[in-house]
Amino acid sequence: MHAIVVYESHWGCTKAVAEAIAEGIGTDARALTTDEATPEVVAEAGLVVAGAPVIAFALPRASATAQLAADTKAPRPADVSHPLLRAWLERIPAGRARFAAFETRIWWSPRGSTGTIESRLSKAGYAKIAKAERFIVAGAYGPLREGELDRAREWGATLKQAIGTPRAAPAA
Repeated sequence: MHAIVVYESHWGCTKAVAEAIAEGIGTDARALTTDEATPEVVAEAGLVVAGAPVIAFALPRASATAQLAADTKAPRPADVSHPLLRAWLERIPAGRARFAAFETRIWWSPRGSTGTIESRLSKAGYAKIAKAERFIVAGAYGPLREGELDRAREWGATLKQAIGTPRAAPAA
């Protein structure tokens, strides 16, 4: 079954996690930026995994783009060259694939981005197959906490096993 791991990443942590998840799923999975995950690509996928960093305790909003680009404390400029995951979710085509969500975050963040990701994918007809996963960064710009990429690969392998089970029929 073809799988895609769609991500938003500004300083590389979420990208690294997405790539590790795709590795864990196997050779039939690809990690894609939001502009690479076109409606045609999404329509071909049997599994859609979507993830983003937590910015201001939530899935990043359009208003955050200018702030990210102007951040002078960051070790390097933020990558704001791809659409935000929130914008991608707003135009995702209706589908019947299965999905899972993840986020990268500072461990103490009181809220996150996975709830919004799950809600939008569910409303578009996708079926959740796993509890959302959180991968921890050591600071606002990273790096990832030690062992997080291994956890991401393991989670990807778990998702691969889950897509081997039949999709439940919708409740009447």
